[in-house]
Amino acid sequence: MYTKHKWNSDTYFNFQYVQYLPKDYDESKKYPLVFFLHGAGERGDDLDVAMRHGYMKHVRESGREYPFIFVAPQCPDEKYWACYTESLFAFLDDICQTLPIDMDRVYLTGLSMGGTGTWMLALAEPERFAAIAPVCGTGVCWYGEKLKDTPVCIYHGDCDELVPLHESVSMIKSIHQHGGNAELHICYGVAHNAWDVAYEGDELMNWMLGHTRKKKD
Repeated sequence: MYTKHKWNSDTYFNFQYVQYLPKDYDESKKYPLVFFLHGAGERGDDLDVAMRHGYMKHVRESGREYPFIFVAPQCPDEKYWACYTESLFAFLDDICQTLPIDMDRVYLTGLSMGGTGTWMLALAEPERFAAIAPVCGTGVCWYGEKLKDTPVCIYHGDCDELVPLHESVSMIKSIHQHGGNAELHICYGVAHNAWDVAYEGDELMNWMLGHTRKKKD
């Protein structure tokens, strides 16, 4: 079941967002959280547009069910996710405090502009996430050391002309150079819409849910 909400804060940007709760949701249990950042084409003030791609597409179109809580804020028109870094972290904190979230199983993923947003948030505070999955986004390759302890799974089309594949290749090389755990799924024959591959089946979902945040010594 998914519902539409508006986050209210006196200090940070007030996102509207979509929330999905698993079937047989029980407040006494702890659930994994998938935090999702949409692409540039889903900006605005229409949450139905924000659910056009990714896991919520399958919930809406086929009633598919997932074993995690899903939260997806919407970015305003003509803005991008990096404009709201502090607000996104404050929003995420509030979600984790008000819903029964397993704090060691918080996952971050996003596509296109949201793939870039995934890189940006994870590079800013990698310790928050059990794993991240940027889809056809742009990272900061000279900063890859920040993700050496964060599992990373990337999807990118080899025919992508909007965000070239080398953006993801540069990131994975940087992470590997620092001993990190990152994998790249090249979607052959696919242009910018690598999200159609990434979120279609269970592969990415199972990969994310298979990771638990590492405890600091």
